[in-house]
Amino acid sequence: MAVEARSSIDPEEVAKFDRLAADWWSPTGSMKPLHKLNPPRLRYIRERIAAQFGRETGGIEGLKGLTIVDVGCGAGLVCEPLARLGAAVTGLDAAATNIEVARLHAARSDLAIDYRDTPAETVAAGTERFDVVLVLEVVEHVVEPTAFLTTCASLMKPDGLLIVSTINRTMKAYALAIVAAERVLRWLPRGTHSWDKFVTPAEIEAALAPSGLTVADCSGLVYHPLFDEWQIGRDTDVNYIAAYAGKP
Repeated sequence: MAVEARSSIDPEEVAKFDRLAADWWSPTGSMKPLHKLNPPRLRYIRERIAAQFGRETGGIEGLKGLTIVDVGCGAGLVCEPLARLGAAVTGLDAAATNIEVARLHAARSDLAIDYRDTPAETVAAGTERFDVVLVLEVVEHVVEPTAFLTTCASLMKPDGLLIVSTINRTMKAYALAIVAAERVLRWLPRGTHSWDKFVTPAEIEAALAPSGLTVADCSGLVYHPLFDEWQIGRDTDVNYIAAYAGKP
């Protein structure tokens, strides 16, 4: 008899984001920080995909023929732009309300995206595999990061690409991502993050090494208050985004 894979999902975290789902697509609402973060994340994703698969970074259908799964997709802020570029996109999220919001928004945008309120573990237990696996702002919210990352790696084709963005576990991250962002500037609801759940780049690399993945790149996601925008940079002390490549 088959044994169902253990889920790394934290029910309290799912419920928290479930309550916020209706606000996902408002650029001035509680998800404003993600809307601000999206442009550099998408540029990074396109550049790393181009490097891994020999694609051009430009072009209206630059991702055509590639399969992408966004684990913890929320309401589809990343899924929709990638679908517009021609990729076959699957979005997974354990919060059913997020998925309903994502489906509704995609339908209104005339985009065919496969949204599922399904844990990554359930998909990994099957045979479906993807060229690119995205895990964006999710690792810091799961119960067992190592097990979760192993599951995400198993969703990837052998020559595929896994991209993770999260928050480093440093005192600088505590000061900026929790004290400043949640308590002073109130960019995020208080309690969105827990410092002890933050994961270092070295910990992610170690978690993925047994799956045969190697670090293709690790860059910082840096906020520049003068321009009120996020940019890709060298400083990984707070937010960072990294690409892990399979063997070609």
